[in-house]
Amino acid sequence: MPTQTTQSPGPLATSTRPALSGRGLVKRYGAQHALAGVDIDIQPGEAVAIVGPSGSGKTSLLHVLAGILPADSGEVLLAGTRIDHLGEAKRSELRRTEFGFVFQSGMLVAELSAEENAALPLLLGGVSRGQALADARQWLDRLGLAGKGARRPGELSGGEAQRVAIARALAHQPSVIFADEPTGALDTRTGRDTMNALLGAAAENGAAVVIVTHDRDLAESVPRMVTIRDGRIATGVTGS
Repeated sequence: MPTQTTQSPGPLATSTRPALSGRGLVKRYGAQHALAGVDIDIQPGEAVAIVGPSGSGKTSLLHVLAGILPADSGEVLLAGTRIDHLGEAKRSELRRTEFGFVFQSGMLVAELSAEENAALPLLLGGVSRGQALADARQWLDRLGLAGKGARRPGELSGGEAQRVAIARALAHQPSVIFADEPTGALDTRTGRDTMNALLGAAAENGAAVVIVTHDRDLAESVPRMVTIRDGRIATGVTGS
């Protein structure tokens, strides 16, 4: 297991409260409601897939919960502490320390090696370069990329690049990982393997995972599935 180089979330990790909550979340774009009063709880270590048709509000919900977008009204709570009213600097700090992100395209830095990409959150958090790279290599090894740390994104397959993004999301041991269509650019088998790698590594580290996806089969493989339509939670069911 990678060496612990950053402080753990402390009370955030041991709290019996939900890891992340949304209360009465409203988000508008002009006259249109992207979110129309959403309530949701994500428990510590829980994996949740949010599904719905295009324009249903699922990506807006992820962005509001992650502090990327402010809600027009409502509250977002991290382990019971309200975070939606924080300024951009504080929200950016939370995204760097408590949250991890995996996007459809990976969003790796083309000029950096795989291990440098995976080490970015640690480097931004003040960890020495040598230690950050050593930890990044251990994460890459755990995700099946041993010996590929020196390769740049253009030298990796789509699945390999997405595993680098997963290593980057987990490197600083966040409380919550947000994954926005993480397998959308991958073939079915590679996508399934990549998702298993994400969920397995997150579970080992006690991180909650919030996944937005159009892939119903993928969503049904996640322990909990939430459907959103017209900016409202339509149903919450247990996946297969």
